[in-house]
Amino acid sequence: MVFGALGRALSTRNARIFFGASLTAWTGLWMHRIAVAWLAWEMTGSALWVGLVAFSDLAPAAFISPIAGAVADRVDRVRLTTIAQAAIALEAATVATLVATGLMRVEWLILLELCAGTAASFLQPARQTLISGIVPKSELPAAVACNSLVFNIARFIGPALAGPVIAGFGVAPAIACNAVAYVCALASMAMLRVAPAHRRGHPATSSLWGEVRDGLSYVGRHPGLGPLLAYAAAMGVLLRCVQELLPPFVERNFARGADSLAMLTASFGIGALVAGLWLSTRGRIQGAARISIFSGLAQALSIAGFVGTGWFGFGLACAACIGASTSMQGITTQQLAQTAARPEMRGRVLALWGLITRACPALGALMLGGAGEAFGLRLPALVGVGLSLIVFAWGLGRLARIEHSLEAPPPELLPDPARG
Repeated sequence: MVFGALGRALSTRNARIFFGASLTAWTGLWMHRIAVAWLAWEMTGSALWVGLVAFSDLAPAAFISPIAGAVADRVDRVRLTTIAQAAIALEAATVATLVATGLMRVEWLILLELCAGTAASFLQPARQTLISGIVPKSELPAAVACNSLVFNIARFIGPALAGPVIAGFGVAPAIACNAVAYVCALASMAMLRVAPAHRRGHPATSSLWGEVRDGLSYVGRHPGLGPLLAYAAAMGVLLRCVQELLPPFVERNFARGADSLAMLTASFGIGALVAGLWLSTRGRIQGAARISIFSGLAQALSIAGFVGTGWFGFGLACAACIGASTSMQGITTQQLAQTAARPEMRGRVLALWGLITRACPALGALMLGGAGEAFGLRLPALVGVGLSLIVFAWGLGRLARIEHSLEAPPPELLPDPARG
């Protein structure tokens, strides 16, 4: 059956609650992102300030994620998830209130987004490590793909809702929806039944910093995880930043407004949704490394088309391709990281992945936004595409080593001969 792997990943009560709450929270998150980016652009008219706002949300991962991963491996992950979700809901409610009352300033927006980014840095490893506790071990690759699929469904629904809400009622209601969504996700945590072995990676040791160093050293020495995550990080800096600066692209390249921003973001989501659905039905990790490496090439070519055109219809098509290629790289990289990492290291490895997915686009957005003030956005973005082709050649040269290291399933995911 085509959707057999996906159906098995959703077969348990825990999984349905977990992914349902994820869909709710991430839909609110995407509404928040669209609204905040448009708010920053409206307040300043500056690509640099839009980049700074994106940077403030994503950059805390660069400093917090390694620590957050070690924390997620030694504390109750359900409790940590609950606290982080509450913090994000509070931040969204505060932003919405300041906007609605006319008291918002861009400096306060940056400060509040820094707070939300810090909470998200703790939330990502805590929540993602729970996946291994809500599905059978044999269905973990499908569940990881399902998790990304849910994220990209929200990536389609959120902008589709945000555009009309912003156009009809303003930015504040769209941001308030994120607060409500995270409160709903927060309430769902009490409904989960997670075994103690999956709520905590290992007993706490005397040194948190020692565990942070151990996690970084583990990834750095790993023959597959090290180069795969380095490849993803480089692509994140050079290419993912374009998606963080959509408002300036919408107005400068296409001469359009908030509705078109929502259409573009929804196109990213549609492409990601199709790619995620396909990967969810695969239900296996064999071939994932090749997909991850070549998705970087596809993303580079799609971005070249997107930044090089002024035709909005072609821009929408390129956005869908960018969304698909970004999703394929993200899903396959996370599948390999989840299945290859030792259980006691899983939180730290996933935290490092969270750092890559948040801090690298943030750094790239800051660089692209700054360069855009001097040279326009098109030329710096195309320079990034050219550099990413060099990174692709580097990754392709290491593909065989990555495949050999990561695509053999670990013993706990192999079928049990005693069970036939």
